[in-house]
Amino acid sequence: MSLPQYDSRNRLLTLLPEEDLERLLPHLERVTLPLGKSLCESGVEMDHVYFPLDAIVSLLCVLENGTSAEIAVVGNEGIVGVSLFMGGRTTLSRAIVQSAGEAYRLDGQRLKNEFYQAGEMQQHLLHYTQALMTQLSQTAICNRYHTLDQQLCRWLLLCLDRLPDTNLAMTQNLIADMLGVRRSGVTQAAGKLQQAGLIAYHRGQITVLDRPGLEERVCECYKVVKDEYDRLMARPVVM
Repeated sequence: MSLPQYDSRNRLLTLLPEEDLERLLPHLERVTLPLGKSLCESGVEMDHVYFPLDAIVSLLCVLENGTSAEIAVVGNEGIVGVSLFMGGRTTLSRAIVQSAGEAYRLDGQRLKNEFYQAGEMQQHLLHYTQALMTQLSQTAICNRYHTLDQQLCRWLLLCLDRLPDTNLAMTQNLIADMLGVRRSGVTQAAGKLQQAGLIAYHRGQITVLDRPGLEERVCECYKVVKDEYDRLMARPVVM
């Protein structure tokens, strides 16, 4: 596709037919998403949706006392703002930038207009939503039945799938907030992975040294989620 100044790193956008993408392109605003920026608050309707290019956004469930836990991550495979085109208008989750980067921002009403035309864009957005629901449900299962070591491996691998390299700018406090556990637990789990030579951690920077080693330690939840994304977001085969 030879569209001028178009960054093709968002997987969902690249699935769109060229005519649909050309129609959207003049309205896609490239924006920088700094660490910690809120893209969506619980109960507040979004005005825009975001297609991350190299940023990662955490969807958090927030309790009345202010504590929160991550229920899903969104990166260059998808979109932040599914409630806009699903008709719910608002959501109970909060969307916070977990890893800084860039994204395309699109007016929410324009996306809804495209969605309701019931073309290929609608199909791809619904497929993505189904994959996201798989991640939500698998995260709940993982947090209930699997060890913190396995949860950390799952979380690291999901982040790696959405980043251009093996480096994550992430403090242990932030990881603890994402997983909804105490910092001491994350320190212990990360220490085990570092001692095994799987990661290196220094001053808020995590470098994955041995991805196959992480994949050997992780529970089945990671593969379930990855396989579902790959299945639902594969480019259709033209017969």
